[in-house]
Amino acid sequence: MSILPYALETGCRPQAAGGIVSLHEAYYSKAWGFGAAFRDKVSRELSEFLSRFDPELDFQANAFAATGLVGSITLDVTGGGPDGAHLRWFIVDDQARGTGLGRKLMASAIAHCTRAAKGKAWLTTFAGLDAARALYETHGFRLKHESDVDQWSGGAREQLFLREPPVAGAAL
Repeated sequence: MSILPYALETGCRPQAAGGIVSLHEAYYSKAWGFGAAFRDKVSRELSEFLSRFDPELDFQANAFAATGLVGSITLDVTGGGPDGAHLRWFIVDDQARGTGLGRKLMASAIAHCTRAAKGKAWLTTFAGLDAARALYETHGFRLKHESDVDQWSGGAREQLFLREPPVAGAAL
């Protein structure tokens, strides 16, 4: 069953929160064995972000198909801290993987990051998400640190990626 076409919407859409949590839970429980602690963490932190969303600084893009939410990405500028904007909740539904949706979501977030955070950003992820890592690196993120911290309660090795502001005139 094809989920395409989809519509890409930017801006905070609180109604998408349940879909974002559901997409994370479906993928990470199946592929990585993450359980309720992971789902609850995503739900709690997403709710906190949405309660303070600043439309002038923060960014969220959601892709909807007839079947519902099929992809999402968030850039938390207001809560990002000294390392820049925090890239969060980047997910693409299994049926939409390989369609270019992930690249489109990432490009929209990075364009916003360039405007709102001068291109500086960071994200946490874990080892083994190779396709996502390749996409992060394509957009200027570099692995800064790896540790045995497991904030997701799933036995994963945490990674911190940083994206420094691009040098004027330099290509990614």
